[in-house]
Amino acid sequence: MTLSAKQQLPLKRLIFAHAVHLFTATGAVWGFLAILAIFQHEWRLSIYWMILAIMVDGFDGMLARKADVKTYASGIDGALLDNILDYLNYVIVPALFLVESGILPELYKLPVAFLILITSAYQFTQVDAKTDETHSYFFKGFPSYWNVVVLYMLAMRLNPWINLAILVFFNILVFVPIKYVYPSRDTRLKKLTLILSYLYGIIGVWAIMQYPDVPGWVVGVSFLYVAYYIVLSLWPRNRAQVSVG
Repeated sequence: MTLSAKQQLPLKRLIFAHAVHLFTATGAVWGFLAILAIFQHEWRLSIYWMILAIMVDGFDGMLARKADVKTYASGIDGALLDNILDYLNYVIVPALFLVESGILPELYKLPVAFLILITSAYQFTQVDAKTDETHSYFFKGFPSYWNVVVLYMLAMRLNPWINLAILVFFNILVFVPIKYVYPSRDTRLKKLTLILSYLYGIIGVWAIMQYPDVPGWVVGVSFLYVAYYIVLSLWPRNRAQVSVG
């Protein structure tokens, strides 16, 4: 886009689009604060920062589409920014949490953290990690939801060896080409999926903020959504069901 073309764009739209990118970039701050809290073994505080980073990631895509950032902030690569912050908050922060928190057997905490860092780097850099030839939006392979996994482990207080087995299993799933739906972009049962996703998020955030006294019933209820998400992901898709915008 030429300079004269940029000058013709509405100022309010330009400001809004760049503000959305700034909002996304705050994820780096929340991730950094989570790291500081983890080193200080302030588990509750680190959870708050991790949740805030998840909330920013959950809303910035919707705001970016509303602001049409590709038109009004075309000089910024929003997808690259999103990937950088996702790797920080969904991979590095939870990997560090696993090392410092003691929820893994002592001998295996560093190897598992290294494994997560490497397999997630592979998952993030696949050219078809988020889209395919039909422009359907999905994640191919386990989509590096390591922060969510860590929060479950905190809430459930599982044996460290069980945690180890779960993490190894999910690392294997990174290489299994299952296509996990992008809830806000898949057209099948979209309204129901969005409603359930928001309820899952609201209840989950409220519950984990009660740590270490997380209500036991929340975990069981949340697994209903997890089951729904898996079934929706495995359900055969076709071109007519694909969302392109």
